[in-house]
Amino acid sequence: MVLGIHHVTAISGDPQQNVDFYVGVLGLRLVKQTVNFDDPTVYHLYYGDGIGRPGTLMTTFPYGHILPGKRGRGETAAITFEVPTGSLDFWATRLGIEVSHSGEEVIFDKRVVWALDPDGLRVELEEVETPAEYTEWTQSSVPTQFAIRAIRRISLMPARGRSIGSFDSTEAALTGMLGFELTREEGNRKRFKVGVSEVDVIDAPEEPMARNSAGTVHHVAFRNENDEVHEKWLMDLNRNGFHTSPIMDRDYFRSIYFREPGGILFEFATDQPGMLIDETAEHLGEALRVPKMHVHRQDHLERVLPKLNIPGVTR
Repeated sequence: MVLGIHHVTAISGDPQQNVDFYVGVLGLRLVKQTVNFDDPTVYHLYYGDGIGRPGTLMTTFPYGHILPGKRGRGETAAITFEVPTGSLDFWATRLGIEVSHSGEEVIFDKRVVWALDPDGLRVELEEVETPAEYTEWTQSSVPTQFAIRAIRRISLMPARGRSIGSFDSTEAALTGMLGFELTREEGNRKRFKVGVSEVDVIDAPEEPMARNSAGTVHHVAFRNENDEVHEKWLMDLNRNGFHTSPIMDRDYFRSIYFREPGGILFEFATDQPGMLIDETAEHLGEALRVPKMHVHRQDHLERVLPKLNIPGVTR
């Protein structure tokens, strides 16, 4: 069984607009400036709580001037952040002022406030009575009593397609492989839960197939405690017919990538070593940290990557 959601990684456009939204509007902390392992001329930006705990992390690949993507089948439809009880009126007002496209709706009897980020990715906020473990970022523009605590949920819109071993659907992989339990069902939406993390699966055959580009999710990552558990998962995935990457060192965690039967890219990520391995808590995310495999290009990358103005950080 996985421990819950580790992070979500999206593809985005302009990096400064990305920072302005996730730090300036949502009040998350930019906990790591690094680069895409496969294309080091592109940032990989990590946002989270005050120390970047697993489960709080939203990350992006801001490619600059790229075509917009299309949400649809085979993609993640929304990311839901949890906020403390009594916060949603604050957020409805804030997003109504700061964001061009925002609104409210009720999902499974709970009020949800939503907004589209600068690239059109749907971000939701929902109150929870007992928010996840959280470390405050004192420079946030959002008061602590309203601050985002963690990623509560991801909403998936799988494509209908192939079976993998004995797993013929996203639901089967979640329950039969990852350890999620079905907790609610209404209309075309099912909710699954493991630990404090939730996954909604939306059956929408009328929707077009997704196109991965700006404003879409590249992958969703689930937590594994350590390398030993990770190695067992790699064997289990391969034994059950999933095509996986090898275990990959991502500096701040180790990763395994694979696609589930609905076509969505999943990742397993270890909790360790974490965001504090190369920076102090006081100065997280203030400087470019280049992956070990690209460190010889540090000077060049610092010249070519656009400089970022980080709300709340004095230089």
